[in-house]
Amino acid sequence: MLRARIVAAMLGIVAALAVAGCSETELVVNSSKLLTKPNQASGPPAYKIGQPYQVQNVWYYPKVDYGYDETGIASWYGPDFNGKPTASGEIYDQNGLTAAHKTLPLPTIVQVTNLENGRSLKLRINDRGPFVNGRIIDVSRRAAQLLGFHQNGTARVRVQVLADESMALASALTGGSGVPADQAQPVAPSAAPTMAVTQQQLPAGGSAAAASAGTAPATSTGNTAVTSATTRAVAAAEPDGRVTQTAVKPTRIFIQAGAFTQLANAQKLTAELSRLGAATMTPVTLGNQQFYRVRLGPIASVSEADRLLDKLVQSGHTEARIVVD
Repeated sequence: MLRARIVAAMLGIVAALAVAGCSETELVVNSSKLLTKPNQASGPPAYKIGQPYQVQNVWYYPKVDYGYDETGIASWYGPDFNGKPTASGEIYDQNGLTAAHKTLPLPTIVQVTNLENGRSLKLRINDRGPFVNGRIIDVSRRAAQLLGFHQNGTARVRVQVLADESMALASALTGGSGVPADQAQPVAPSAAPTMAVTQQQLPAGGSAAAASAGTAPATSTGNTAVTSATTRAVAAAEPDGRVTQTAVKPTRIFIQAGAFTQLANAQKLTAELSRLGAATMTPVTLGNQQFYRVRLGPIASVSEADRLLDKLVQSGHTEARIVVD
């Protein structure tokens, strides 16, 4: 389904507008709409991390990150992909409690909180995406209904990896190793920065197909042996659909364009961004290292943030993204 999702990403803004005008009644509390278990017709889930891959000239680097804690804009996907294979090999069920993420391992258990209404829900990452600039996660239709943004199409969210549950699931699916043998070891749980900082040269080639085709199997046969213990572990990790209510605080939208160790580089980018709006440079300390974070904003709306982000990406700032504070 990855190829179809990449094509659909090209029409992401149009699709979001269409969703916003949808007249279907929201089913947040409709008991006639039952939660369904994952459709495993294509086989049992396998633990995958994946190799770096490229979509629309942007490189993505899948990795284990049990300290992942990010904010941004969520979207949802449904009928056009229902019944089609996901990047994990499962068949997508729009009424399941799953989501797509660009880099987290498949599967990973996350807590997604709608910062606009305080609703929070546990989901399982089983697909790659969204490949629309400015989107941090793509949730199932049912998840969007439960989180309360099915009608609007997007929402400001916080996404947190649930480390204990994700590690237990990875261990069960890899026979206790936790990660495929040729992949990097998981990072220790810690507070994740708002934006990953990279200083290396991006590869010259690659393809989106690497997101699924390049994954490393946990065993020589490509799938972990299915045992009763594994089945129980997978079932135990499955989100149950319970929605918790958290306090709602005012939030603002920014575009984070970069984080630098060199002050001069941060000053240069700040000056460049000032042509587009209010640009700020803020020193932040991560571990023992000081960075200079460059942001544009606050920005009045998601649509305006999308417009500005597209400009930045097209001008070569492919690491820029929308954040919510």
